[in-house]
Amino acid sequence: MTYKTKESRLFLVLGSFLIANAILAEFIGVKIFTVEGSLGIQKFNINMFGVPDLSFNMSAGVVTWPLIFIMTDIINEYFGIKQVRFLSILAAILISYAFFVVGFAMDLVPSDFWINQTVNGEAINMNNAFSGIFGQGMWIIVGSIIAFLIGQMVDVIIFHRIKKSTGERLLWLRATGSTLASQFIDSFVVIFIAFYINPQYNWSWQMVAAIGIVNYSYKFVVAILMTPLLYGVHSIIDKYLGKELSSKLIAEARKA
Repeated sequence: MTYKTKESRLFLVLGSFLIANAILAEFIGVKIFTVEGSLGIQKFNINMFGVPDLSFNMSAGVVTWPLIFIMTDIINEYFGIKQVRFLSILAAILISYAFFVVGFAMDLVPSDFWINQTVNGEAINMNNAFSGIFGQGMWIIVGSIIAFLIGQMVDVIIFHRIKKSTGERLLWLRATGSTLASQFIDSFVVIFIAFYINPQYNWSWQMVAAIGIVNYSYKFVVAILMTPLLYGVHSIIDKYLGKELSSKLIAEARKA
């Protein structure tokens, strides 16, 4: 395939952005941040299912996941289910490959002069820091990849079902509705695999349910707030493609 046409270049850009953000989400996701602390507000300290003092401690991966789902819906809108499935599977393969390469890099013998470094006035063992940041457990890796694939498949199916019912109207409904459904599944699948069935943690179902709901409530709010961005991206693409080509692609995507 040559990328000389507008639609082929658009697919390349959207697909690359989706995959890049998916890989970024996996690697920055090792950092857990406090939403309340980042906003400068007091912790909520929620009690749910017997689990006390829950607050919005989120994986930094949530920074790019909303963009992934927006790209998914945009690609779905213009190129159809098959192309989203292709990109989702490709992203999962590349994420697996990235973890394999990182695992290989962790096993390399570090140079003596590199190990002990001073960062911000503090002595740091760089090899331990490298392994600590990039050395995510296999259960977490598997859980996140499976959750990503299931979430993507659910997103595209619900998107098209809503579109069949509403036609070309109500972009916000099919995009936001499909994202909310897929984010709900994603929130629980990754926790269930990484922390419930993982014998290293063996969380109770109450802990899984409580943390899953807290995480999803954050994603719910963000998905709603991202709706204007969806319309903005849609408008930019329509201007780039032109009305005739844009309508043609959307019509073909609906049939695919």
